[in-house]
Amino acid sequence: MKICLVGSSGGHLTHLYLLEKYWKKHERFWVTFEKEDSKSLLEKENKYWCYYPTNRNLVNLIKNTFLSFKVLLKERPDIIISSGAAVAVPFFYVGKLLGAKLVYVEVYDRIDNPTLTGKMVYPITDKFIVQWEEQKKFYPKAINLGGII
Repeated sequence: MKICLVGSSGGHLTHLYLLEKYWKKHERFWVTFEKEDSKSLLEKENKYWCYYPTNRNLVNLIKNTFLSFKVLLKERPDIIISSGAAVAVPFFYVGKLLGAKLVYVEVYDRIDNPTLTGKMVYPITDKFIVQWEEQKKFYPKAINLGGII
């Protein structure tokens, strides 16, 4: 099984890294921002740098959509996992077209309202995971696994 882990640097990347027990024994690659934290954390990992900033940036959304086609056609992951943010959107939609399974983990700190990325990918995910029961009011088909961190 090959896994694609896609997310912004910072907290989203840390969140994905905390899922290590699930991805460690599998072939994998990462898609994130080329920043100091990601370069350090993923030093020995297979990775692709995406374009940023991504939030509400149409130019980089288009660039990342082309990048997602290039990377996903090359790598052909079985599963794409993300905890956000906006870079997940093109990778999820292109990944869905290519037959990948999609797993999204909604962030821990958004209890009172959903994230924009969560709202955008919820309809196409195979598994949508929340960490608070209150988040299910926005994502009724989600699975609550409790706090991952």
